[in-house]
Amino acid sequence: MLFLVFELDGERYALDAREIAHVLPLAPVRAFPGTPAYIAGVIDYEGAPVPVVDLPMLALGRPARTLMSTRLVLVYDGGAEAGAAGAHASPRRLALLLESATRTQSIAPERFAEGGIATPEARWLGPVARDERGFVQWVKVAQLLDARVRALLFPDPPSWQGAS
Repeated sequence: MLFLVFELDGERYALDAREIAHVLPLAPVRAFPGTPAYIAGVIDYEGAPVPVVDLPMLALGRPARTLMSTRLVLVYDGGAEAGAAGAHASPRRLALLLESATRTQSIAPERFAEGGIATPEARWLGPVARDERGFVQWVKVAQLLDARVRALLFPDPPSWQGAS
């Protein structure tokens, strides 16, 4: 399988390339007060607002650095609620703010194994694989947002509908 590899403070992580719609250069993000600190805000993508998750803030408690290798990676929210009754007909987009997101790597899925440490506060951290450079950990996009945050970002019906 092909993965987009990125880094968090020198440790490597990977996103399944099949979950990625687009890799975009870093662009201005409009802050959105009232959301958790790791929700950086929204970007405009093809005329629609897309929520942005700052992965370094979520994982490490610090905002993503503005580096030449920092990217906005557009993925589709694949959480459990996405398939629920009343869900939107088209998939909901989410942008991930990632550092050092400049290369891909093929890794056979069977090379990944559970890391031996339970991470209930970071359920998006998946299994690990080892290669010549050390460990790389699979990030599960569908697990990034809990139900509460998903409801904030993707209200059903949208919060602006019916407002006068």
